[in-house]
Amino acid sequence: MLDLIDSHSHLDAAEFDPDRAAVLARARDAGVRRQIVPAVAFDTFTALRDLCASEGGLYPAYGLHPMFLDEHVPRHLDALPDWIAREKPVAVGECGLDFLIADPDVESQRSYFRRQLEIARDFNLPVIAHARRALDEVIATIRHAGVRSGVIHSFSGSAEQAAQLWKCGFLLGIGGPVTYPRARRLREIVATMPVDFLLLETDSPDQPLQGHQGARNEPALLAEVCACVAKLRGVGIDEIASATTRNAERLFALPASA
Repeated sequence: MLDLIDSHSHLDAAEFDPDRAAVLARARDAGVRRQIVPAVAFDTFTALRDLCASEGGLYPAYGLHPMFLDEHVPRHLDALPDWIAREKPVAVGECGLDFLIADPDVESQRSYFRRQLEIARDFNLPVIAHARRALDEVIATIRHAGVRSGVIHSFSGSAEQAAQLWKCGFLLGIGGPVTYPRARRLREIVATMPVDFLLLETDSPDQPLQGHQGARNEPALLAEVCACVAKLRGVGIDEIASATTRNAERLFALPASA
């Protein structure tokens, strides 16, 4: 049986409301024993906390996502440090920059991202960062903030950008996109990168895998991501499962597998 950690799953999303227990059961049957569940907006924090408290192997992160900017107000940012001090999440996030969305409020995104990086630095927590058409700026902002560790979720950058992130102590979150043969640059990076900087993720319910287009993504499919990465690297699936689980345990300060 594989021992996998889904380093980025939105298991609290409404898409899972009808059958969340079954989704969890399928994940565990597939070897996905633990999941990191990052928040996207302050109004979801309480439900996310309660979900993670109710099920073993679910670990919350709290942050304000750039794609949900319309749902954020300054008091949410002001409340984040107290929430983190009280609830002790494994990371700050999901936060970051997204310049792909229509009419992005770039300055507001930057303000929210900078402050969340400062909070992560002050609490010595890793960051779960989102970056679309903004990776160079995300890297520069991380450097300026002095954040010491984190993950770029759904990494889609260049080999040079990957190397810059490793120097910052950041790992690459790899999920469904790597299963598509047309993702040649990403697949080349994953095939040759140092395995110590590799994390597996699904981004459930989004980013369906090759062969599952149009369907809801779910954590059980992480095993297929793992198999794809193993094939690209020419190693066994157990080797990738073990390495990426160790990486997630190290980054998020999780207990070692039994």
